[in-house]
Amino acid sequence: MAAKKFPISALPLASKKDLLIHQLISDTHTPDPLAFRRVQVQSPSLQRRARLLPPPSHFSHVAPFPVPFPYDIEPPVPAPDPSQPNYIETWLAEREAIHPLPPSTLHPDPPLIKHAPKQRDQPLNLIGVAETALRDCLPHLDVGDAFTVLGTPSLAHEFDDEGDPQPSEAQEVVAARQDLIDVLSGQFVLMSPADGGGDKIPFAPWSLRYSGHQFGSWAGQLGDGRAITIHVTPHPTNSDVTYELQLKGAGRTPFSRSADGLAVLRSSIREYLCSEAMEALHIPTTRALSLVSLPSLPVHRERVETACVLTRIAPSFIRIGNFEAFNGPTNMFFFGGGQQNPNWEGLRILGEWVAHKVLKLPVEPGKSWGSELVLEVARRNAAMVAGWQAYGFMHGVINTDNVSVLGLTIDFGPYAFMDVFDSSHICNHTDESGRYAYKYQPNMIVYAIRALLNSLAPLIGAEAELGGKAVSAGWGDDVPSEKIEEWTKKGTDLLRDEVDKVVQQTAATEYGRLLRKRLGLRLQDPADESTLFKPLLNLMEEHSLDFHSTFRTLSFFKPSILAKESRTSSHGDSSPALQKFISRLLTPSGAPERVDHGAATTAWLEWLDHYAQRIQRETGEWTEVEDVDAAREAAMCQANPRFILRQWVLEEVIKRVEQDSDSGKRVLAKVMLMACNPYEPWGAEGDQKPDEELSDEQKAERRYCSLGERTMLGFQCSCSS
Repeated sequence: MAAKKFPISALPLASKKDLLIHQLISDTHTPDPLAFRRVQVQSPSLQRRARLLPPPSHFSHVAPFPVPFPYDIEPPVPAPDPSQPNYIETWLAEREAIHPLPPSTLHPDPPLIKHAPKQRDQPLNLIGVAETALRDCLPHLDVGDAFTVLGTPSLAHEFDDEGDPQPSEAQEVVAARQDLIDVLSGQFVLMSPADGGGDKIPFAPWSLRYSGHQFGSWAGQLGDGRAITIHVTPHPTNSDVTYELQLKGAGRTPFSRSADGLAVLRSSIREYLCSEAMEALHIPTTRALSLVSLPSLPVHRERVETACVLTRIAPSFIRIGNFEAFNGPTNMFFFGGGQQNPNWEGLRILGEWVAHKVLKLPVEPGKSWGSELVLEVARRNAAMVAGWQAYGFMHGVINTDNVSVLGLTIDFGPYAFMDVFDSSHICNHTDESGRYAYKYQPNMIVYAIRALLNSLAPLIGAEAELGGKAVSAGWGDDVPSEKIEEWTKKGTDLLRDEVDKVVQQTAATEYGRLLRKRLGLRLQDPADESTLFKPLLNLMEEHSLDFHSTFRTLSFFKPSILAKESRTSSHGDSSPALQKFISRLLTPSGAPERVDHGAATTAWLEWLDHYAQRIQRETGEWTEVEDVDAAREAAMCQANPRFILRQWVLEEVIKRVEQDSDSGKRVLAKVMLMACNPYEPWGAEGDQKPDEELSDEQKAERRYCSLGERTMLGFQCSCSS
């Protein structure tokens, strides 16, 4: 049964027990949604000023405010009367979305009220809506005719709108689409009524406080400098599952430091596409719902770019850095937002929320949860990084504030998917030391989990002293520092080795499972790592072969071509079938002119012999099918993507959207379609027709599945976004 749909301004709100703002502690300046409404009117600069939040705050209420920064506020002439309201606060308040709009007649009693600004009108351009995120997370969200307005996805016919469905003339359909754009652009804000709304749940948007280690250095308070959660809604078929809707790039927050709180179209497109691509590859990830461009809002980076607001979705956006904010390292050099003393009560409250609500640990009330929280976060992130390694994904900035407690890939910045295999590849050109290189990613997850353990160690030690009971309110109040140190040592000693072991074993097991899946193997064999996986990767690296093309080509391998009777021709050479297959393996090279075909062929023959023998050992595992080769090929084609988000593809899509958003939307939609269905035979894969006999769209698809220009291989991005 299809879920009942609601426009975003009438979307159901989660219950109080499921809302972070009613379970954690707010900034003292915005202690609750009603007090926040007064701040918006009387002292709105509190939302925009960079400041350290007082302990034990977990978050601060803040509303989206996508306007150019520094703010263009001219002092009045003559000088203002000191007895009158501050002109800066007046300027900001006039642009705050604080004016309630009447609800629609179709939804006369929504849980939240849509609020508009008085003096903040700017063009809004819907660039994309992710159908997969809508389907999986928000099937009850009515987007109106958004997909019709975005146009038919196409790479080759982006300027041809003939035959496209026409936008709806139905008022409620158009209104639902406009409602979506209004709210997901940050131009309008959903909040509870200023008078409290009777029995309605008080609600206002917020940003989280967290700290973290950046490139191994302690950075003090960081926080959501340009991310604002604007809604939390339960899934219509399972109310225990809730999703936060978070705007990225919607303006300054108290955590923005010297930045503008905005995001550019370029980086927003990258995160939008990759979030859904990772889901299609079955790698845990935050999701992306929409992109709304603000074409009249300039953003100054290396060049002046266009602003864009990305909406992302997750059950929770809490990171390891949230815990570090309450017990970070001491006596350590740091740069960034300021050092604060530990706050034990804030740590306990955050931990209980994460343990019971976010992770849903099977812990009895009153029992200790600290150790299991750390180990569960370790397991989840180990499984995630195994997926990264198995599919050649490089995050680029695995700072502790970018590591989710849910084990979700989060904060897509200068990421890349591996092309020509290089285990030492660094995708972020800011990472001069190679700290976050591909081969070091599992180590960086260990580092992050150790940081989580360090933050929770005194609580874990205190729980151990209580004999497995949970600490209670005030557990750390007035406790001598010597006792805290004793608990810290006890907690660290209890878990440090186990944390390392859990990450290593979980990652190794999951990595092995995924590579066997990619190689069409069903039996688990510990020897596979040394006899198949490592030799295959070494072969790719030595001969500069493309990572994903190699796996995709191996999907079509048949052991029979290695049989003695078919292995050689009548002249003693390799058979045409074997020659052709090895030629296919060697074709996707980053430097084809430097490939030693003789040595590479010998290496491939040796590896394929081992692989064929390994396949033959599994004959008994495929008894349910008649044609084992065909069944294995089908399984491998569903594990090895035909299409991957290569750097050159991303750069071209960004350029096409920047040059002409109307046609670029169609290209973006088609690339999203391919990224969400990466295993499909795009570009008439397997069809022997030459390019000139394919349709224009098939030719474009085939090109987008290729390595692209050699100059883009190993392309590095920066953190600038």
